[in-house]
Amino acid sequence: MEKVEKIKQAYIEFFLENGTSPASVFSFMKKLKMKEIEFYDHFNSFELLESDIWLGFFKETIAKIESDSVYSTYSVREKLLAFYYTWVEFLKNNRSYASQTWRLIDKRRMKTPIFMTDLKIAFKEYASDLVMEGKESREVQPRKFLDQRYPDAFWLQFLMVLDFWVKDKSKGFEQTDAMIEKSVNTSFDLIASSALDTVLDFAKFMYQNR
Repeated sequence: MEKVEKIKQAYIEFFLENGTSPASVFSFMKKLKMKEIEFYDHFNSFELLESDIWLGFFKETIAKIESDSVYSTYSVREKLLAFYYTWVEFLKNNRSYASQTWRLIDKRRMKTPIFMTDLKIAFKEYASDLVMEGKESREVQPRKFLDQRYPDAFWLQFLMVLDFWVKDKSKGFEQTDAMIEKSVNTSFDLIASSALDTVLDFAKFMYQNR
């Protein structure tokens, strides 16, 4: 595991210094005084290495919040808030790398970049667990078919939070904290009440009578 972390840290440093991935795995590993095969023992490409780096950020965030005994007593809304606050706090340690890789994305296409593929799967599993827990505690209103799409909505929220944080120039990222609170509260106010049903019913009416 120490070797894996060494490779990941060296890649992050190279990317920050050069603004791009190394020209080849061979040249990259040569600078580390390691054999090329040692890279392929863990990763098939630099893209998969990047994916593992971002997934690692997520796993460490989850480990951090779940290590706090108070977390298990939180409501679903509070758990998601705790996740986001811890996520951006953790990313501060890797802000240059996170910001630089995020800025390379063409966000207009709303397409998940390869380096976030594993992260997306892990986050949506986490969000699905929260939704299921929320339905049991009645914090989330069950809605046939629609509630199955909630994890997708939370993933878009996740990307919005990340994009906001990357662009945030406020002291101590105070604006990001405010954005997280308002975004999470708004989403749960909708999925936990009849407000969303009212909006959907109105949209359906307007569509049928256009």
